[in-house]
Amino acid sequence: DYSADLRIGPEILKNTADAYRRLRNTMRFLLGSLADFSERDRIAPQDMPELEQWVLHRLAELDEKVRSGYDAYDFQGVFQAVFAFATVDLSSFYFDIRKDALYCDASDAPRRRAARTVLDILHRCLCAWFAPVLVFTAEEAWLARFPDEDGSVHLLDLPFVPEGWKDQALAAKWARLRDLRRAVTGAL
Repeated sequence: DYSADLRIGPEILKNTADAYRRLRNTMRFLLGSLADFSERDRIAPQDMPELEQWVLHRLAELDEKVRSGYDAYDFQGVFQAVFAFATVDLSSFYFDIRKDALYCDASDAPRRRAARTVLDILHRCLCAWFAPVLVFTAEEAWLARFPDEDGSVHLLDLPFVPEGWKDQALAAKWARLRDLRRAVTGAL
């Protein structure tokens, strides 16, 4: 955050290290789940289960924030929005639900293919979105999947995220389900 004097201290450093660890774990999960992913595994968004369509909806919403944030040089705002998405929507919710499909379903199962397609899209978006603020981490995560000597995440434009992925009715439904899940998880 270049808009104010930087504060530093043990607690700030601890929180920063924790946030960075959480982001690296998110990227590690993506990379591990996409180890042998190829274009033949891809599935069209309209053929995906609702959960994957909800993640694509969230990506489309976030894409607007990221683009407007970078246009306004609001690097801190972009980082906070993408960090919250990666840790709350993905790691704590989506990954938790889809682990079984990724680990246990047959490699050609539609649910697994849909999840891996979404993970591929997530990897591409997160690497590009984090590239201006987490330069080395974004490059490392990009090159782990695409180790081309001439390739770099920093040579790419921000990925195209279709506006058609937005679905407010689906978002409202999943917001209710998440609230219910929070209540049930808390009771358990």
